[in-house]
Amino acid sequence: MTRHGELGAALHRWRDRIAPAGAGVPRDGAGDRGMERAELARLTGLSVDHITRLEQGRATTPSSQVLAALARALGLDDVERRHLFLLAGHAPPATDQVPRRVPPSVRRMLDGMAGTAVGVHDAAWSLIAWNPLWAALLGDPVPSLAGPCRNVAWRHFTAAPSRVTRPAEAAARFETALVTDLRAAAARYPTDVELRALVSALRRENSRFAELWTSRYTGSHESESVTVRHPDIGTVDVDCDVITVPGCDLRIIAQSAAPSSPAAEALDLLGVIGTETMPFPVAETRQAYGEGQEQEPAGL
Repeated sequence: MTRHGELGAALHRWRDRIAPAGAGVPRDGAGDRGMERAELARLTGLSVDHITRLEQGRATTPSSQVLAALARALGLDDVERRHLFLLAGHAPPATDQVPRRVPPSVRRMLDGMAGTAVGVHDAAWSLIAWNPLWAALLGDPVPSLAGPCRNVAWRHFTAAPSRVTRPAEAAARFETALVTDLRAAAARYPTDVELRALVSALRRENSRFAELWTSRYTGSHESESVTVRHPDIGTVDVDCDVITVPGCDLRIIAQSAAPSSPAAEALDLLGVIGTETMPFPVAETRQAYGEGQEQEPAGL
């Protein structure tokens, strides 16, 4: 059912926020008023009268083609586009591709979480952004950015080398949540070629994934503790949280430690050394000389 009044108010609000220059339509002496109806009509191919009736709630249910034209002309993002279709009484259209853009607000989050290892993933669980501590703790992602190696589900279900380990029960919960996420993403982005290829390959390669995919079990991510086995500093137990970013379909994995804990000290050390290989493994030095001893390693 069309919500004519809400639809009209939303269209008016979206039109008012756009400066004429942003719409590519010159207008002399316009000031900062927003886009006029005539400008929107020109960009969409609709009549000014039609747009007026839509904004005043007097138009009949607009077609999906009209809505798509309005969304393009008004520069709506995916969330606003979905809202537009719902207000007009239409099912939201499927989005062709999994969103892989990281908004500035999320990038600021990465910059501001210096003591937490943060990795940003798209809806298909491919890593698309990270902060320096993530690279230092889990390994520099740059060499493996091409292909499925950057995908969490692929690496987990194909038993690719990883520094992260979980107890069996926690791993089972994580697998179920991953498959639930991928199933939902496949429904939202049915024509995304990379996502379809990923799911097909995992169904062929891993019987556990195929079972979860066809069984329709569902799960959600929970806060958990994971063990990271770092080649230089040894075992680090961190708290792991999955945060979903509304509006852009991103998943953020944040790995942190309680203040003043051994894990927090390890993260502080990694924040200093970054991805550089240390001349000697810290864990072996601790084992050889004992915690708290002031001796220097031999040869240094």
